[in-house]
Amino acid sequence: MPIWTSEGKWRHKAPVLQLLLALFCLTGWSPAEAGSLQSARLEDGELTLRFDGPVGEAASFALDGPRRLAIDIAGASPGRPVMDSSGDVLRVRQGRFGSDTLRLVLDLGQPAVINTVRFSPDGRSITVALRSASVSQFVDAVRRGERLIASPVSGTPTLAMARRENRPYQVSVPIGPARGLGLPRVYGPADSRLPLVVIDAGHGGHDPGALSRDGRLREEEVTLAIARATRDALVATGRVRVALTREDDRYLVLEERYGLARRLNANLFISIHADAAENEHATGASIYTLSEVASDREAARLAARENRANILNGIDLGGRSDDVRSILIDLTQRETMNLSADFARTLQRAAAGTIPFRTDSHRFAGFVVLKAPDMPSVLVETGFITNEADAARIASREGQQNIARGIRQAVLTHFARQIAAREAAVASAGRGAAR
Repeated sequence: MPIWTSEGKWRHKAPVLQLLLALFCLTGWSPAEAGSLQSARLEDGELTLRFDGPVGEAASFALDGPRRLAIDIAGASPGRPVMDSSGDVLRVRQGRFGSDTLRLVLDLGQPAVINTVRFSPDGRSITVALRSASVSQFVDAVRRGERLIASPVSGTPTLAMARRENRPYQVSVPIGPARGLGLPRVYGPADSRLPLVVIDAGHGGHDPGALSRDGRLREEEVTLAIARATRDALVATGRVRVALTREDDRYLVLEERYGLARRLNANLFISIHADAAENEHATGASIYTLSEVASDREAARLAARENRANILNGIDLGGRSDDVRSILIDLTQRETMNLSADFARTLQRAAAGTIPFRTDSHRFAGFVVLKAPDMPSVLVETGFITNEADAARIASREGQQNIARGIRQAVLTHFARQIAAREAAVASAGRGAAR
């Protein structure tokens, strides 16, 4: 082994530097040529990107909740912003995804898909062709996952190289339609009479969710850790059963998340997330339930579906008139919304000592994962990953266990009240019959 000294280190390093230079010359690419984004134009459904050097492999994919299209480009770095919006695209954002990858995110106003991605022969320009799509076409694009496009310049970085360097996990995407998903494992006592809680760890796979300010903490990792801690806390009581929508780094379409819970006949659905904001001082947890407007739209959509002759909350909708179906769906969803709001308030009270909530912590929104018409559902933003104190809290074992304890207490209180209400109803009915 050579001995490195101040006098001899350059003598030892020289052959290494010469070898690296020779390799870069052979491959036709060098770090100095890594492309910084010089111009970007969105016009007539085409996004044209120009770089000051050749860039590497690209990948395009669709993300839901909210609807977005994304392009990762290896060997590229952010540069000038995209000023124009066009058609279905509301805005285009850019940022580093690791040290050697540029990520462009297209926020959509309406469903759209990426039709083609083309490189110029010199690898310094990329053209992304977009087209409007139906909701089902967009969902299909989400399920397909990544589409890789090789750079025409040999020796430029690949995304696999960049991700090995920058990500501590393997990228995975689902294969096949939602109906092909197996049911998740159910933890706890083997007693179907006990209530079943499904915990949904938000994001995963090629959608890391929000990032901390320093980029080291990813929402997908935090949510999975909190979901596991919550599962363990609930199972330890012996009073409920628990399932997780995902137990590893995989991507699930939003409808698949609550769809798995419905297939398990879950009694409660809790989706775990971490919030993000431009204001680094924003802090505190919040709980979302379905809004009235979103509920009305979802009820209308369910009533209009061609395959609506199914079982909803124990009621067979088949063979009933459109008006009756609409009424039953609306009544079921209203009852579900009330139960969801009741649980949100219970969680806010029961977990106040272990989870620092925002002042206006119970909020309403149209999140897709909350739209199951016959299953109480809440989405818990456990804190702001963009706030230094919140990020440290939700990433720590102690903070995750505190969140789990708060949710556990709320779940036990929620089901205890339901049991008490049923027993009171039975007793009341018995007294009425005795008269």
